[in-house]
Amino acid sequence: MIASNRTRRTLRTIAATHRAARHTAKTLRYRCLSGLIAVAVDAGTLIKTGDMLDRLGADDLKDGFKSWYGRHVKKAYIAANGQPPVMVWAQHRTTGKWIHVAAYSPLDQALFVGLATYKQTRHLAQVDFAEAA
Repeated sequence: MIASNRTRRTLRTIAATHRAARHTAKTLRYRCLSGLIAVAVDAGTLIKTGDMLDRLGADDLKDGFKSWYGRHVKKAYIAANGQPPVMVWAQHRTTGKWIHVAAYSPLDQALFVGLATYKQTRHLAQVDFAEAA
């Protein structure tokens, strides 16, 4: 008898949690799904490939080119580490849809390998040493 009352309370608590989750804002739901990874992205300890391109001044690239750059970076990351990078839910900058994107350390070598291997971003990886001299 006691076990069944405990079970009922547990089921009611779970149902109430589900009911509350269904009525929260979409932004909050995706933020909760990403957890600490989203916090690290906000703090700048992890970056998305779009953030990397923005830092390099490549905001004029089309979204399709940016996504292909991200694929090249992810492929380089998996080749170097043997496992996929951490993923975070982010809102697409033009469509507003929630998408699952990879997050990397700002100094991760895969970000630079992706720049060099993708033909649309190759020019960003080339450094002009004449300007530095």
